[in-house]
Amino acid sequence: MKYFGEGLSEQHKALQKIIRKPDQLEIAKELFLAIHASLHPSDNMMTALNAVDALLNDLTVQEYTAMAAGSDETIAWVLWHTARIEDLTMNYLVARQEQLFDSMWQQAMGIEFTDTGNAWSDDEILRFSHQVDINALLNYCRQVSLRTRTIVSELQAGDMRRQVQAEDLDKIRAVKGVSEHEDSIWLLDYWGKKDVAGLLLMPPTRHVMLHLNDCCKWKLHFRTHKRIYRE
Repeated sequence: MKYFGEGLSEQHKALQKIIRKPDQLEIAKELFLAIHASLHPSDNMMTALNAVDALLNDLTVQEYTAMAAGSDETIAWVLWHTARIEDLTMNYLVARQEQLFDSMWQQAMGIEFTDTGNAWSDDEILRFSHQVDINALLNYCRQVSLRTRTIVSELQAGDMRRQVQAEDLDKIRAVKGVSEHEDSIWLLDYWGKKDVAGLLLMPPTRHVMLHLNDCCKWKLHFRTHKRIYRE
């Protein structure tokens, strides 16, 4: 990736090769946790300063909430989108337990939304971005990431090939983690074809890497171009 995560793609490829091998379970979990730690601020993970710190530490409110170009979302949207997907998939589909997000989190963030944001219009993305309390959003992201790490640390070798269960997908739909819009509801079919290993390789890792790469690109745009698409 051009803007973020030097070396992470290679680590992710290495994880793909071993994640379903029972005799490599502990090595796979350790590698997952190392990749995952690189995708969150260092104070969340108690690690050295990293690329996420460099991205977030000096962002202005405008940079969180603006769209750099017509095909882009906002950094605030990315943080929500990646955390919601991680929360839903790791809890309902991997751990088979309740998600972290609830009415208290919704109130703390000051938002009307509950789903992942896949089908939102530009107007909805901007409304969310200006509506959300950034500090509360960052705290939600932190708590989601910490719970993921607990879930993964407790996985057994037999879990990795366990298929996603339809009843757990139904729970995501019931809590409005996805909307009924075609650009959102497809996620249930996509996740439903995964095993636990497949989920670990996408929502909390590769998916976040790709979106953080976009965020770094947008930040560079904000600081090197006078024109911003929408804010």
